[in-house]
Amino acid sequence: MLTILEVIRRTADFFEKRGVENPRLNAELIVAHVLGLSRMKLYLQFERPLGEKELAPIRELVRRRGRREPLAYVLGEAAFLDFTLKVDARVLVPRPETEQLVEIVRDTCAEGPPPRAILDLGTGSGAIAIALAAAFPEAAVTAVDAAGDALELAAANAAACGLGDGRIRFLESDWFAGIPGGERFDLIVSNPPYLTEAELAEAEPEVRDFEPRHALVAADGGCADLLGIIAAAAQWLAPGGRLFLETGIDQHARLIPAMKAAGFCSARSIQDWSGRDRFVAGAMAPAGV
Repeated sequence: MLTILEVIRRTADFFEKRGVENPRLNAELIVAHVLGLSRMKLYLQFERPLGEKELAPIRELVRRRGRREPLAYVLGEAAFLDFTLKVDARVLVPRPETEQLVEIVRDTCAEGPPPRAILDLGTGSGAIAIALAAAFPEAAVTAVDAAGDALELAAANAAACGLGDGRIRFLESDWFAGIPGGERFDLIVSNPPYLTEAELAEAEPEVRDFEPRHALVAADGGCADLLGIIAAAAQWLAPGGRLFLETGIDQHARLIPAMKAAGFCSARSIQDWSGRDRFVAGAMAPAGV
């Protein structure tokens, strides 16, 4: 019988040959997931032999990861800030850049009155909506997505995170199209599609071959959805309301002028942790200004 350590070593070797990044870590996470152990407890049981009943599900997940299916899809979950979210092929895998987007929003909004009405455009797994609902417990949060199956997953994640109390309203909508007229928001946040076709073609197999294309790629050099959101957002923002967007790294020369043309009184680029232009933020003029 193979021990846990032998299975991890063989799996890591297999993943390395398949080009999987961090093969040992991936092997440990898969084995720990199947056995229901934390990584620390896994280390303490390295000499434990595994029977066929335990090896069979490990082999299946290893096979999937060896095809370069994203680890989050293989495990069925991904970490996002303080939350563990269910993820599958219906939605994008939450990324560190989007965690940073939420942190930027929280820090910026901490400088004034907290937002009372928040809109998450293209919610996917619900990551942004859930994190902002937790950060601003008095706010009413609306999360929209054009994909009904993504909304089902987002709603399930909200319930699992203790936010299934109606504080997050989930709407099937192509950006603003399905939002009742006359509503206004203090805060609009989105991580829309911003890759070009060429960028997707050059992406790792985990992204190119498995994640939903409609959530990744936009026309017009990756800017179509970003520009559409910017152009429409002003009519949906309350006085003093703010817009935050995650973007591609070569798009701000178009996006910042578009924000100013759309009526934002301020518009700025924000860099990600690696020093690249990754986010744009704009604000409407306060009431009476």
